[in-house]
Amino acid sequence: MSPAADKPGVSVTRPFNRERATAGNGVMVALLMDSQAQVDAFYNKAIELGAMCEGKSGLRGEIPGFYAGYFRDLDGNKFNAFHSRCSGNSSNKKAASNAALNVV
Repeated sequence: MSPAADKPGVSVTRPFNRERATAGNGVMVALLMDSQAQVDAFYNKAIELGAMCEGKSGLRGEIPGFYAGYFRDLDGNKFNAFHSRCSGNSSNKKAASNAALNVV
């Protein structure tokens, strides 16, 4: 978990696909972007370079204003590029930061 959307955090959860946790499953790096356009650019470049889509970039309904794209690199490591337009409410910012680690 992260104390705020702009702070680093660590979360330990079950893999989204409910399969066994392995080096490339159950581990994810979440990268905070400055805008939705930056999320799109980062995600699209990863796909262009051979990454596998795990969830196209777009708004996620779980948290208002949470925009993310998910992919796996060529070694199977999972990444999430995200941007959050949460209001000034600190609980919303924390929820968005945690959602980056927990939602596909």
